[in-house]
Amino acid sequence: MLSEIIIKNFAIIEEVSISFEKGLTVLSGETGAGKSIIIDAIGLLLGGRGSAEFVRYDTEKAEIEGLFHIENENHLIYSRCRELGFDIEDEMIILKRDITSSGKSVCRINGKLVTTSILKEIGGLLVDIHGQHESQDLMDQEHHLPMLQQYDEKAIAPLYTEYQNIFNNYTDLKKQLKQLTENEQQMAHRLDLIQFQLTEIQNANLQENEDDQLMEERLKISNFERIYKSLVEAYQSLSQDGSGLDSVRSCMYSLESVTNIDNDIKEMHEGISSSYYLLEDISYRLRDSIEQMEYDPNRLNEIETRLSEISMLKKKYGHSVADILKYAENIEQELDTIQHKDMHIEKLQKDLDNVTIKLIKAGKTLSNKRKELAIKLTADIHKELKELYMDKTTFEIMFDVEEGQESDPIIDEQHIKFKKDGFDFVEFYISTNPGEPLKPLAKVASGGELSRMFLALKSIFTKHQGITSIIFDEVDTGVSGRVAQAIAEKIHKVSIDSQVLCITHLPQVASMADTHLFIAKLIDGNRTKTSVTPLRNDQKINEIARMIAGVEITDVTIQHAKELIDQAASSKYQSQ
Repeated sequence: MLSEIIIKNFAIIEEVSISFEKGLTVLSGETGAGKSIIIDAIGLLLGGRGSAEFVRYDTEKAEIEGLFHIENENHLIYSRCRELGFDIEDEMIILKRDITSSGKSVCRINGKLVTTSILKEIGGLLVDIHGQHESQDLMDQEHHLPMLQQYDEKAIAPLYTEYQNIFNNYTDLKKQLKQLTENEQQMAHRLDLIQFQLTEIQNANLQENEDDQLMEERLKISNFERIYKSLVEAYQSLSQDGSGLDSVRSCMYSLESVTNIDNDIKEMHEGISSSYYLLEDISYRLRDSIEQMEYDPNRLNEIETRLSEISMLKKKYGHSVADILKYAENIEQELDTIQHKDMHIEKLQKDLDNVTIKLIKAGKTLSNKRKELAIKLTADIHKELKELYMDKTTFEIMFDVEEGQESDPIIDEQHIKFKKDGFDFVEFYISTNPGEPLKPLAKVASGGELSRMFLALKSIFTKHQGITSIIFDEVDTGVSGRVAQAIAEKIHKVSIDSQVLCITHLPQVASMADTHLFIAKLIDGNRTKTSVTPLRNDQKINEIARMIAGVEITDVTIQHAKELIDQAASSKYQSQ
């Protein structure tokens, strides 16, 4: 759960520190006071898109820092943080994000710098934010299949992964087969090209690391005189009569007769002996190197010509000799494939037929599991809708398939289009009145009905997803009366399993709050500020009365507010 957030220099917020508790926390206040700005700040803390526009005027940067407590040891965030190298101590994790006036964003998790994408991934495991537009997702058929799968991701995930692996293999084989069977003219041009390229590389007879060896040899030839002179001087210094080697040998013999008397002398003798034999070996090597050195001016020209040839091949086929040889290996395989096209087509087609059988089986298994979940989800949604005064509503999840082309797999004598998420076309249908036929949700539901449908889904999914905190930003728009009361009770029901932060204009929702925060806009000199005040019981009554009355608070609205709070307390007690 989100325990505390500190927001500095964000939009009209100069600085606020807010502590949150478990259960339902309501944020209320006049329009424009900054309620949604606080939610925006939380959204940025969780990895949302940042912008310099969020930085308070005339300040260098906006700062947002949040403390989260994760009491469930089995929460997915523990294993993911371990994978990313973060330690979670005392069940706490701290997220921090700064946005500068130039738009630069700096993100941290437990003090460690991270990318925005990692912050977003971790934030997504902690908090689920939903605004008015979220309920509009219900209107989009493309969101219906993912929503269905969220109902029981543990059951779907292994089947979904298996299907996708087979589907990727299937599409890859189809692509290879298409390349071999289409555009004969293009294939002929490709054959001519790679034959020429392969011949050019093979004629060059390249050897691994040949260019490095040639450059080393070129360096030696270019410095032949310097090398020869240095070798001769070194050899003479070591080997001529009265030279360094003779002196070391004399020293060694001088000490040899007394090595058995003094251990220090023995150690010195051993060191000198080792040095002598090492120098003697070097002397022999110097002599051999001098005898082997032979200057060949033609060899330098040969090296330059060969390096020029290799350089030309590098420009065409790779940055190194290894790259060129690898390219030759690849086009040799491609050449074999093209030259023996019919044989390869036959093999690919056989492989594709086998994979298609697996794809159909995996697709059917996935579809059947989805249909099982759809039956359970439909029953749960009807139960939730009944509590939201939509008991006359019929909800159903429809399954269909998209007709495919002749090259697509056949199920029940029909070509079916297989996609990366399966072959199911899933859409939510409802009928809001008895006797009316089921129609797509997008064509029937009103704003208030969408809000209730959305809450029904969230109430169900909360138990499955393990999210520690949920934020509702005015999802109760467009309802009133007993429906508003039902929505309030439903939001509180969600808060039993997860911490809920809710921005609302409904007094019914506010009355259900376990914690009520009042957001106000203040004018200080020439600057606007936002303040956050936790309300005591009497203050909560006055605020709910304001939400009921609009402007003028009367004894009647005060009494109404008290009744709502009493009714909420009774409802909360019964739901325990």
